[in-house]
Amino acid sequence: MVNGYLWDGSAIDVFRVYSIILVLEGSYMLFGNYSNKPLADMARIAVRSTGNFNWTFIAILAFVVYVYASEYQRKNFSGIAAGLALYMVHWLYEIANAIICAVTGYALWTVSAQSTSFILLIGVSWELSMMFSIAGLATHKLLPDDPKKKIFGVNNRVLFAVANAALFSLVEIFLASTPAFIWVYPWWGALPVFITTYIPFFLAAFLVPDTKPKTQKLFIGCLALLNIVLLCIFIPLGMI
Repeated sequence: MVNGYLWDGSAIDVFRVYSIILVLEGSYMLFGNYSNKPLADMARIAVRSTGNFNWTFIAILAFVVYVYASEYQRKNFSGIAAGLALYMVHWLYEIANAIICAVTGYALWTVSAQSTSFILLIGVSWELSMMFSIAGLATHKLLPDDPKKKIFGVNNRVLFAVANAALFSLVEIFLASTPAFIWVYPWWGALPVFITTYIPFFLAAFLVPDTKPKTQKLFIGCLALLNIVLLCIFIPLGMI
């Protein structure tokens, strides 16, 4: 029983519970709320379940492959480095978030099973992961050609990283106000995710491509290897 409603765990009841929470708490969520625990519990059960699988999975993958193939054909290696740098940092964060869930009972951020065709880890759906796979590449196109140029006295790479982090954090406020994306902890929300998550994401995307090709490969390759090792350890252990 949640606020007078009988909850049987169905998709309809998930949205009903969340609608009640939004009415009681206000339209937008700047921070998490422990009242979201039932939704997070359901999501944890659905990690890597194929129950909601649909063919958008394949269509989105084909789109991402097309984007990278097109950039490779144009020899936009800096853009590809930006995309992969952000994506590797993204995966490291998602693994850490899943480990936090295993240790404390709840992740910092959680995606609901009803919002996706497939949950990869507790905090990332297939659709979100594919978006992050091209986010660095897409936003890198907005940067000035001169990596040393300053805007308002600030290096343009740093300024654009902060600006994009702020934009993504604002979008996340909206997402956390829907049944698709769940914040549980009251101390986690828009400001922490802006500072600790999105700024590092975009700093990686905007700074790594300006380094030497060898440094780019080392950064991306080492993070990719670390992510693979962590996944190979913690997934079989049932922790993530």
